[in-house]
Parts: sequence; C-alpha cells; structure tokens
Amino acid sequence: MVAWWKCVAVALVGTIVCLSDAKVDGGVETASMGIDQLDGHLLNGDKFEFQAEVSRLMDIIINSLYKSKEIFLRELISNASDALDKLRFLALSDNDMLGVNKDLEIRISYDKEKKTLTIKDTGIGMTKEDLIKNLGTVAKSGTANFVQMMQNGADATMIGQFGVGFYSVYLVSDKVRVVSKNNEDDQYIWESNANASFTVTKDPRGNTLGRGTEITLFLKKDAMEFQDQAKLKQLVTHYSEFINFPIYVHSSHEETVEVEEEEDDDDEEEVDDSTEESSEEEQTDEELEAIEEAATPTEKQKEKRTVWEWDRVNEVKAIWTRNKEDVDDAEYQNFFKAISKDPNDPLTWIHFVAEGEIEFKSILYIPSKAPHDLYQRFENKRADVKLYVRKVLISDQFDEFLPKYLNFIVGVVDSDDLPINVSRETLQENKILRVMRKKLIRKVLEMLRKLSENDTSDDDEDSDKKEDADNKEVNKDDSSTYLTFWENFGKNIKIGIMDDSANKPKLLKLLRFKSSLNPDKYISLPSYVSRMPAWQDMIYYIAGESIETVEKSPFLQACKAKGVEVLYLVDPLDEYVMQHVPDFDGKKMQSITKEGLKFGDDDEATITRRHKLYTEQYESLISGLKHLYGAKVSKITISKAALDAPAV
Repeated sequence: MVAWWKCVAVALVGTIVCLSDAKVDGGVETASMGIDQLDGHLLNGDKFEFQAEVSRLMDIIINSLYKSKEIFLRELISNASDALDKLRFLALSDNDMLGVNKDLEIRISYDKEKKTLTIKDTGIGMTKEDLIKNLGTVAKSGTANFVQMMQNGADATMIGQFGVGFYSVYLVSDKVRVVSKNNEDDQYIWESNANASFTVTKDPRGNTLGRGTEITLFLKKDAMEFQDQAKLKQLVTHYSEFINFPIYVHSSHEETVEVEEEEDDDDEEEVDDSTEESSEEEQTDEELEAIEEAATPTEKQKEKRTVWEWDRVNEVKAIWTRNKEDVDDAEYQNFFKAISKDPNDPLTWIHFVAEGEIEFKSILYIPSKAPHDLYQRFENKRADVKLYVRKVLISDQFDEFLPKYLNFIVGVVDSDDLPINVSRETLQENKILRVMRKKLIRKVLEMLRKLSENDTSDDDEDSDKKEDADNKEVNKDDSSTYLTFWENFGKNIKIGIMDDSANKPKLLKLLRFKSSLNPDKYISLPSYVSRMPAWQDMIYYIAGESIETVEKSPFLQACKAKGVEVLYLVDPLDEYVMQHVPDFDGKKMQSITKEGLKFGDDDEATITRRHKLYTEQYESLISGLKHLYGAKVSKITISKAALDAPAV
C-alpha cells in the first residue's frame, strides 16, 4: 500500500482561512487585488505545456464523467484532507510547521457575481516546483490504467485511484486558479483553462494565505447549481461527513432586526434675552413635558438583513475510528440516528475491527423497528451499509456487502487498505468484497446469536473467540429484546434459511415458534429439543392460518395425550421454510397432519397387529361408508390421531 503522504493528491489542495486584505509578509501592497488584475499579472507568468498524458486525460474526464460531475467536490475535499493530514504528521516532530495559523480546516465559498467557487484549506501547501510537478504532469501508468478502465466499462468515478482526481474540476469549470503557500517557498499561483498549457507565477499580493492552498473554479454555465449553499452542504454531508477536519460552507440567512427611526433635528430658535427671565412655574412645566416625551417609547421599524457566516457541515464524528472503550452508549445511539435518519434508538449494535487479508473497522446496528413497507419492497431494499475509505464515502450502494435477508442492517465499513474511489469491479476482481462480505455476515449472525441466547461465553467458531476481544457489542439482557427483533425481522431469518445454505445451521437457531405447550410464548428449536422426552425422535409441527385454527385441529389430540409438544407454524412462510429444513440436530421435522404419524415409543409389532385388528373389525363399516358416499369422498381410512373430535 502506498503511503498516504506520498500520494500525488496529498499536496494537491491546500485551503482557506478568513484573512484580511493586508499582506502577511512581503510583496507589494496588492492584497486586495481583484480577479481582473490578477488575470493581467498572470499574462506575464511562466508558461508551461501540459504533459501529453494530462491533455489526453482531461479530454477523457470531461467527456466520460459529465453525468457524475459532482464528484469534483469530493476529490478536492479528499485532497485537502490529505494535505492537512500531512501537515499534522510533520508538525508532530516540528511544531513550528504550524506557525501562527494552528487551525486545520477546510472552507468552501462562492461568489455569484464572479461565478466562482472556492475551496481553501490550511494544509501543507505547495511550492512552485510542486505546482508544476503535481498539476502539470501525471504518471503514464496512471493515465493508461484509467483509459483501460474506461474501455472496460468500469465505474469512471474512481479517478482518484489513479492520482488524477484533481482534473475532475474541469467537469464544472472553464478555468481553474490554484493559489498555494508552502512554508519552504513564496506564495505562487497556478492557472489553466484546460487547454494545452498552464501558467505559474509568483503571487504579486505576497503571502495572503499564511499557509495552505486556495482553489478557485470559474464555473461553466451549466454548473451554477454549485453556487447554492444547500447543494454544497448536501454534497459535503453525503461524501465527506466524516473527514477528520472541520469543513465550513460560507452561508447566508436573513434576519429581521429593529432599527430606530431617525429624527430630524429641530431648527434652533433664537433665544431672546428676555426668555431667560421666565418664571419658575413655566420651567417646571417644560421639564415635566420633556420627561413625559422621554418616557414615551420611540416606535421602531423592522427590516430584513442578509447575514453571512461560516457554517460547519461535518459535525458528526467518525466514532468507528476510536477505541470502543472511549465511546459511550449515547454516542453510539446518536451516531445511528445520524446515519439512518431513524429517530428511534437502535436495538443493539456491534463495533469491531476485522483483521486478515484486509483490515477494516465497522459498526453495525439492528434497528428497533422495521419500516412499515419492508416486505412490500423487499426485493429492492438493501442493507444501509456505507463504504468509506479513510472516512471518505465511496458508496452506499454495494448490494453485495450483505445478502438480501440482512437488508435491515445499518452501519459503516471503513478501510485504509482500499484506494479512494474503489469500484465494485475492483472489489470483485481482487476478491476483497467476498472477504469483507463473509466477515460482515459472520458478525451480524454472531450479534443475533448472542442477543437470542443472552450468553457470550460460547462461540460457534474458534476463530471468532479471538475477534470477540476486539468487539464492542451491546446486548440487553432481557429476553424481550430478541423478541422485539423477531417480531420486526423474523421473516428475514426465514428467507435467509431458504437462500443461505452455508449459514443455515446458525439461522435455524434463531427461529422462534409458539407451541402447544404454551401458545403465548415463543420457543427456539434448541429449547424444543432440550425438553423432548427421551423416546421422542422427531420434531412435530402443525401448520395453519392462526393459533386459534391449529388449536382446534383434531390432529393435536393424540400429541397432547402423549405429552408431545407441537410447534405452531402460522406464518405463510413457515411451510416453505420446512421444505428446506428436513431435520434439526439429528431430529426429523414431522408434520402431525401427515398420514402414518408415529411416536418414538410405539412398538412397531404392536402397531402392525393393532392396525390389522382395526381393519378387520371395521371392514364392514368402511365398505358401507364408501357405498353410501360414493364419489363424494376420495378415501376412508382408520385413524388413531383423532380421539374425541369427529374424524373428518
């Protein structure tokens, strides 16, 4: 794996801070120089030709990614985060790297008049050489691989994997200006309009950034949507919500303020000397009037004003990156609500680190309530598990992460081992997805098993025991917790038994049924087997529309007389499930409505003699009934299942 600080993207995006118009150090007094003035200065800058591969690459990007143009913001924020990460790493050994500007942040602003969008960071910044090398050239292998990927019809949005994510800016802009300040060099400006060349020049304004990079995009006519603060916030939240550093969007809102009405100054009147001799009584009256006027409140007018401020967008913390011991239940619950938009607390969750062929961190949740239309849209509903690479959202649409029957799971998966913009094709080719899928399924089933058993002392697999030490799992110790799960998502487990043969033994233990022993309580198959009489060698069940229906069945009489517990299958799915479950724990599944019902303590010789005796004894009756009913009945036989109920 290539070290993150060696990536081309690391120094690609620097960033922004609020600065005054004054110069920081050196340079002419031109800190307030406008865009037009800078344009004139850049005409005299050093001009360079793009490497051939870069020109070819930009053509491909512009033509192939038009429908995915919003990814440019993800790429720039990701690069800005890398630049900030690199600075923070270097500052660990040299605190002077931070200088006076110790805030590590990313700021996004726009100017509707100038039709620009600006992304700034306070990262490591780039020298003149960095600007030429990183933005003017690209490895031939990167371009070739990207072109090959496009020819194979893969996901084109994975451009960041090849270190060329910066060039996605030309999806939305005709011209790009990069201003960057590295501690080892003066502040420089890089500019290009996606033609065959770019210009680099020393910034005539001097050091206005302090440190970092400022990227200004001159937007195309069809990209003005990116001057909408709501759109920008939505994109940041979607793609970059869990970036380590604060991301601010310059936003406006209207406020209503009260303003006092200005009063015109009264014309001063000339005062005659004679007025000074006015009586004491007149002076008193005037003073009283003045007091009354002062006591009367001046009517205030209201007006609306536009107020601009920096709104932080990524408030939610990436708690999965922290040690589980440092995260409390309230944080887990709030995080669930943030990523799922579900106002209810989750039923349970598991926080773990997976190691082996690929390392990743994950938090998986089970909601406490199923969506009302879960089974109406079951085929189209997928698990809400988001894939992040170094806290940057890659996709929330990986259907292959979890099987369909686990589509109720909510969570995040984050790996530092995957490249940014990894595609589904890449995952499948490298067998990464299969490894991740297997581990995620095992963790979900492990969480459900522990929830159902209220027992964490055992594990189904020896390999799980070591991983348990790296898990943080919440189990509520009352049995009602699993029953809440079962009543909401029980059908999912049944579908899993039919679809996932590899995990069927684990899923069978999660099944719950009501039974003849206590129709008001659920029982699991292991519990049923544990209380079977020693002679019983089958698991008996009866299917019907409802508990009331099966309770009235005459077939129950023989079982009750024997003291045999019978499972009630009253869900339409249950009979389909039984077609996939011939036995459990070595015990055959047996419907009590099937002909030839036998119990384990019945002596075969006795059964044969009894059947022969009854057949001979009731032969005349059976013959007479057949003659009486004729074609109205298909079969008449002797039954030992019905004792008191009519045998019909």
